[in-house]
Amino acid sequence: MIIPAIDLMDGGCVRLLKGDFDQRTNYDADPLDTAKSFASAGAKILHVVDLDGAKNQQAEQSDLIISIAKSVDMNVQTGGGLRTAAQIKHLLDGGIERVVIGSLAVKNPGLVKIWMGQFGAEKFVLAIDIFTDLDGTPRPATQGWTQTSDLSLWQVIDNFKDADLKTILVTDIARDGVLQGSNVELYKEIMAKYPGLDLITSGGVGNLDDVRQLKAINPTGIIIGKALYENKFTLKQAVAC
Repeated sequence: MIIPAIDLMDGGCVRLLKGDFDQRTNYDADPLDTAKSFASAGAKILHVVDLDGAKNQQAEQSDLIISIAKSVDMNVQTGGGLRTAAQIKHLLDGGIERVVIGSLAVKNPGLVKIWMGQFGAEKFVLAIDIFTDLDGTPRPATQGWTQTSDLSLWQVIDNFKDADLKTILVTDIARDGVLQGSNVELYKEIMAKYPGLDLITSGGVGNLDDVRQLKAINPTGIIIGKALYENKFTLKQAVAC
């Protein structure tokens, strides 16, 4: 399933290059109009990131995201700076289908597990954004991709085996916003290690061949952002290819 992305900063649509807040591209696109265009093109799920929240470790655009969710006939998943059960409840009560938890899944997995027990594991997507170190080990980045963990991707996922984890979203930061192809081999390895988990891929899609390569390994979802904003192809083409 193709999942278009909206990354929000200061109430507008942006994209970052390799997660760098200093390499930000602003798009002349209203978030509500953009969401409606994705819905009309056939998207069933929308991925929305509060980049201000991710950077400042405090959800800042929840009300806008709820407005987006209420304006379209799509399931919306969102994350960025979520730090309390009250913030999560506000989003879920406002019509958000799933919340996306990133840094805290690495830094405070016990708290995230409590939330999963409170709201239901199916309401959570663990977003694990990785850098690959010199020995080839994928390691999570945290705090808006400004720090790298000593843990491996595998250790983070394994730590949630007892929490009935359903869905993971993995972004190779080195590919994100570059439009030069996704890390298909990493995604194959994840799916082989964890066949019971739903995998959503993110980062690197630049053309329809990249989409086809990902579809060939059959992840649960493929997030696409920058390629759509820069008109490399249309959402309808991605859905159909």
